Amino acid sequence: MNITNLFKIALKAIYNNKTRSLLTMLGIIIGIASVIAMLGFGQGTQDQIKEQISSMGSNMIMINPGGERRGGQRMDASSMQTLKMEDYEAIRNECAHVTYVSPSVSSSGQLVAGNNNYPASVTGCSQDYLQIRQLEMAEGEMFGEQDVKTAAKVVVLGKTIVDNLFPNEDPIGKTIRVNQIPFRVVGVLVSKGTNSMGMDQDEIVLAPFSTVMKRMLSQSHLQGIQCSATTEADTQLAMNEIEEVLRRNHRLKDGDENNFTLSSMEEIMSTIDTVTGMMTMLLAAIAGISLVVGGIGIMNIMYVSVTERTKEIGLRMSVGARGIDILSQFLIEAVMICLTGGIIGILLGYGLGALVGMLSDQVSVSISPSSVMLAFGVCVLIGMFFGWYPAKKAANLDPIEALRYE
Repeated sequence: MNITNLFKIALKAIYNNKTRSLLTMLGIIIGIASVIAMLGFGQGTQDQIKEQISSMGSNMIMINPGGERRGGQRMDASSMQTLKMEDYEAIRNECAHVTYVSPSVSSSGQLVAGNNNYPASVTGCSQDYLQIRQLEMAEGEMFGEQDVKTAAKVVVLGKTIVDNLFPNEDPIGKTIRVNQIPFRVVGVLVSKGTNSMGMDQDEIVLAPFSTVMKRMLSQSHLQGIQCSATTEADTQLAMNEIEEVLRRNHRLKDGDENNFTLSSMEEIMSTIDTVTGMMTMLLAAIAGISLVVGGIGIMNIMYVSVTERTKEIGLRMSVGARGIDILSQFLIEAVMICLTGGIIGILLGYGLGALVGMLSDQVSVSISPSSVMLAFGVCVLIGMFFGWYPAKKAANLDPIEALRYE
């Protein structure tokens, strides 16, 4: 019996039992749709987070004070004062793979403009901060080197701050007070909106780092340093240069622990990839349980089909059908049920992902061709695995006993 006839027989059997076949497919349809949707949601979320991180600067390097041991006890990193202006200057002048570098200090307070007020943090930085964080000016200008040297009381505001302090008016040239200190607004940043973690990226106030250090914090140490490597590929080279410069500046001997910490966006993205990948696989595995249930349903229906068609099987064997022909016939039938259910499930998964994407701006769905191919492969394997035993039982029937079956 050739393969074409086997497919025709399988199709006819499925068509003659349309309702039963559809109910059998239901478990596969739900399982495949769930797996496709879960993989799509997971991949979409992963891509969205990557895009948000890239928008902050994929080649950004962050330097923070590190905890150190004193008297056998590790000190809290936030209380350390290991980063100085000399470190910033050395990195800027000596690290060949660093293009932009900015000190980082911050102070929180109440921002007041006329009758409006808003609580926010003021970030002290240099003009390089714009390039490091990939920020752009919407109007006005960024403060300059002279403002940093003179600790000028000037600020650049994000859109959220502007909307709350200066609704329906131009903020450029206006004055705001931060903890009773007057600052002149010199620029407004282009809006970046909310990131994938729900943080408002426009709730930002930038001022010269010297101003924040002297006038607001009264300190000489830095809370951090942010850098940008020449390219994303050179990030590790830049980190090696920075570590060498800082260890020399801090007079650390061989074997001494660093009293600073280095981290890059590449490391953060790698960690996020691992976490989101594990979550996606976990969700897909949970959704895949319904595929197992669907497979058991197929096995059950194929058993019923073999029992109902015992006399037909005996008749086929009596006119020359071999065991392998009967085995192939029932296996093809099981696989076709799975594949049909899989195709419907894939379309349903696509539709579900598209619907959720249309209804919510916060949810991103990305269904890759590999997940579709995986779904097809799983359908074939389920059909063969759960259809094998009933098909084997049919192939092993004794023709004479099968013809006598009532």
